[in-house]
Amino acid sequence: MTPDPWDWTAPILPIVVDSAVVIVVRLDSIISRLGGTGGAWPALLRWMTGFMTLALNVADSALHRDMVGVAVHSVAPLLLIVTAETSLAYRRAITKALDDLASAQAAAAEKARQEREAAEEKARQEREAAEEKARQERERERERRETAEREERERQERLERERLDREERQAREQREHEERMERERLDREEKQRERERQHLLRLEQERREREEAERRAKDDQERERREALARAAAARVPAVVPARTSTPQEATATVRDVEADEFPGMSADEKEEALYKIYRQARDESTYANFQDDPRFRQGGDLNGSQLGIRLGRTAAAGRTNVKPKFEKRYADELAARMAGEMAGAGRELMPAS
Repeated sequence: MTPDPWDWTAPILPIVVDSAVVIVVRLDSIISRLGGTGGAWPALLRWMTGFMTLALNVADSALHRDMVGVAVHSVAPLLLIVTAETSLAYRRAITKALDDLASAQAAAAEKARQEREAAEEKARQEREAAEEKARQERERERERRETAEREERERQERLERERLDREERQAREQREHEERMERERLDREEKQRERERQHLLRLEQERREREEAERRAKDDQERERREALARAAAARVPAVVPARTSTPQEATATVRDVEADEFPGMSADEKEEALYKIYRQARDESTYANFQDDPRFRQGGDLNGSQLGIRLGRTAAAGRTNVKPKFEKRYADELAARMAGEMAGAGRELMPAS
């Protein structure tokens, strides 16, 4: 029993011992959960607190030699000691089981992750293989298409070259044919022109001969007319008329006397038309290579520029600068038109009958 002066300490000892038991059990639980061990001191503390609890519980019964009381009061401390050790073992087993489970779960998760990664890798490889296969297929298809296009392009180029060669050959043959036809045409035209020229020369010769014959006939008629006029004049002139000292009439037989009003009663245009007919007839009848050498067209002749103006009632200068150039241009145009008509008529005569 506790002495009376120390009775107040009796409640403190169980509290201290129980607190020590709770502390050691709790700390062992924490250390066990963390997967570590506290060493020998925690075990010593557990056993010490257990024996102290046992001693405090059975001390009174043991002092009174009450074995039944000792036995009864030792149940709780012994259970406490065994429970503390057993709970520690349980906690360590549970911690180990939890660690094993966590390891197994981690391993399973790692395995699942690896399997997932392997599946993803396999899927990626399969996808890459499929893409590579598709790429190779596209590449082969592109090569086949390019080959087909190249062959088609080469075929088209070959056909185009053949077409160009054929067209060039045809063009060359056509050109040679046209050149041959052109040469033949030129030969025919040259022969035709030669025939026409010969025909025109013959016609011109015949015209000249005809004009020469007509001119000689007219000259003969004019000479006969003049001789008749001269004889008539000589018959009217008295026999005592002295002989003339002027130039004989025969020297100016080709020069016509110009009257003061040669075209009475005509308008200016009618006079010009009548005078042009005389001028044209004189040009047609002239036998001179250069008609300007004809006495009728030279100075003093009745058809020179000055006389043309005077015969139309104008000035001599107007005749030289206006009337004669106008008559010459008109005569040249008419002569060209006549020549063209004769050539056309000669061409029609030479053309073979169809």
